[in-house]
Amino acid sequence: MIKKTNLPASSVVNIEKTPDLNTDLNTQLNAEPNSANETQVSEAQAKLDLQFMRRAFELAQQAEQHDEIPVGAVVVHQGKIIGEGFNQSIMLNDPSSHAEMNAIRQAGQHLNNYRLLDCTLYVTLEPCPMCAGLLVHSRIERLVYAANDLKTGAAGSAFNLVNNEQLNHQIQVYAHVMQTECSQLLSAFFKRRRQEKKATKKRLRDTIKNSGTDH
Repeated sequence: MIKKTNLPASSVVNIEKTPDLNTDLNTQLNAEPNSANETQVSEAQAKLDLQFMRRAFELAQQAEQHDEIPVGAVVVHQGKIIGEGFNQSIMLNDPSSHAEMNAIRQAGQHLNNYRLLDCTLYVTLEPCPMCAGLLVHSRIERLVYAANDLKTGAAGSAFNLVNNEQLNHQIQVYAHVMQTECSQLLSAFFKRRRQEKKATKKRLRDTIKNSGTDH
């Protein structure tokens, strides 16, 4: 059974209370499209995108606290968050339990519909092929992501499943909202994991070495 995060009592956007909005907003508005698939947005929409991506970033931090790859996602419908999720594959022994999957499952239950029409997904890392396929099947209208995934990203980096003419649904894409913060979070996580693995190997070598000297 999927473990869900609880939605806040009110997830309506409050632009006035958003810290450091102008700096991030200028960065977003001046950014060049990552690919021909990306859409340009108005200043008002850019403010909303930053607000909701901040919540996705908070969820990614929750994933890190559980030693999961720090990716978070939210689904928004009519200005409100209706689904949230973060990576829980290790916790649940479920390879499909990605942030996008969990957020969309929750959103579908909220709408009582398997189609997420007029919804936007915000996620801190470009979706993989599994999650991109899910977005197409859900008929989600818009995808906003932060960091590119050059190895497995399926929104234009390695593949492009969200705007494939052979499929029966195409998704609006807007990339690089809070790219720096989300990329740094991921990089720090994998750096720590590499250091931990290195330390574990060293302890194992030391144990074997010490056991040999005892004889």
